[in-house]
Amino acid sequence: MKEIVKGRLALAAAFIVVAIWSETFISSKILLNSGLLPADIFFIRFSMAYILIWFITPVRLFADSFADELRMMLLGLMGGSLYFLTENTALNFSTASNVAIIVCSAPVLTAILLAGFYQDERMNLRQVLGSAIAFCGVILIIYNGEVVLKLNPKGDVLALGAALSWGFYSLLMKKISARYSTRFITRKVFGYGLLTIVPYFIFVHPLCMDWNILKMPVVWGNLVYLGVVASMVCFVTWNWCLRVIGTVRTTNLIYAQPFFTMLIAFLVLGERITWMAIAGTAVLTVGMIMADKK
Repeated sequence: MKEIVKGRLALAAAFIVVAIWSETFISSKILLNSGLLPADIFFIRFSMAYILIWFITPVRLFADSFADELRMMLLGLMGGSLYFLTENTALNFSTASNVAIIVCSAPVLTAILLAGFYQDERMNLRQVLGSAIAFCGVILIIYNGEVVLKLNPKGDVLALGAALSWGFYSLLMKKISARYSTRFITRKVFGYGLLTIVPYFIFVHPLCMDWNILKMPVVWGNLVYLGVVASMVCFVTWNWCLRVIGTVRTTNLIYAQPFFTMLIAFLVLGERITWMAIAGTAVLTVGMIMADKK
């Protein structure tokens, strides 16, 4: 009974995390329009999260072995610097709809990766069908009545790279989450995420710290939200959910992200919701119920 309650709590927590992450596109867009670059936003929000998480994490610097420390570094790369760089940069070359759909393929890619390494994480036929149906619902919600598909190889490949990056992040979490605390792993993700973004600042574009921009209330307000809530709180919670209810089951909830994005855009930005989006929500719900592993 205790495990059932814990599982339901983790499921609800994962839904809340997905809802929060769905809203971050508004905060990121505000910051981009204010003059910050995607790498700048990532560096500031992860720095903030890294400093704060030290207050709730036991004082421990390294993992038990060099191999585990290397896995921690890969977690920081895949779930931090590489993921955010590829996703945000893809928006500069492709449409938001294309990027959203491709990034939402992360659960499918994660399931394929896990099936190759872990027999207990392989999906059955019902889950495969449910996942496919949920993905169709995602497409309907994202297009929301405006079906305009514009292929752009560079942007779409970057978006696919983001989805693959998150898939490898989930695969590595499956490998290491049983041996270390969630808070320790998350702190390592933030730390190595910051470390692996440094080459980008050296060879591609230097870090921009324009204090005239950073002192604007709307800028630091959104940065605090992204750093404290969307990064520190959500990453700790998400990594805990991966441990409690499994990698495939947790990652499948990413399918709900376009629904939350649509709802937030309706409530905050006043964007319309069409019958296609409503139908997509119904299809998405059916697919997620089927894909949910009992």
